Amino acid sequence: LHQDRPVRILDVAAGHGAYGITFARKNPLAQIVALDWPNVLKIAQENALAAGVGDRFSTIAGDAFTADLGSSYDAVLVPNFLHHFNRADGVRFLRRVHDALKPGGQVVIVEFIPNEDRITPPPAAGFALVMLGTTPEGDAYTFAEYQEMLAPAGFEEAVCHQLPPSAQAVVIARKEA
Repeated sequence: LHQDRPVRILDVAAGHGAYGITFARKNPLAQIVALDWPNVLKIAQENALAAGVGDRFSTIAGDAFTADLGSSYDAVLVPNFLHHFNRADGVRFLRRVHDALKPGGQVVIVEFIPNEDRITPPPAAGFALVMLGTTPEGDAYTFAEYQEMLAPAGFEEAVCHQLPPSAQAVVIARKEA
C-alpha cells in the first residue's frame, strides 16, 4: 500500500491489533479500523495508544459475518481468521470483504498455507490437524484453495508470499479497478 497518501484499512479479527498497527506505523496517513469482539478490542486500542497511533485507530465491535464493515477501504487485513471456517463460509465472508473495498483495493490474508501435497511444510500441515481437532469445519487451506475462494468472491490477481522467519504466508488479491 502507498505510504505517501491516506489509506483506510480494515483489520478483521484484529485481536491484539498488531497487523493494523504495523500498517499505521509504516504509513503516518493510514486510518485503521479494527473489527473484533468488544473485550478484545480494548486490548487492541491499548496497543494502538502505546504504539502512538491511537488517533488513527477506530473500532467496530461484532461478528465479522454480520457486523456493518463500512466501505471504501484500500485494504482489508484478514489475519489468522479464514482457517476457522469451511470454504463456502470463506467465500461468503470474502464477498463481504469485496463489497467493503474500493475499486482496486486489496485483501491481505495471513495464514498457515500448506503446499499442494498438504503434508509440507510441516508447520502448515500440522496446523491443518489442529483445525481438524478444534473447529467444526476449519482447515489450513492451500494457495489453490484460497484462489478457489477468492475468484467467486470477485477477486483477481491472487499471489502468495512466504513470511519468513515465520511459518505463515500471505495471500494478496485485488478487487477489480
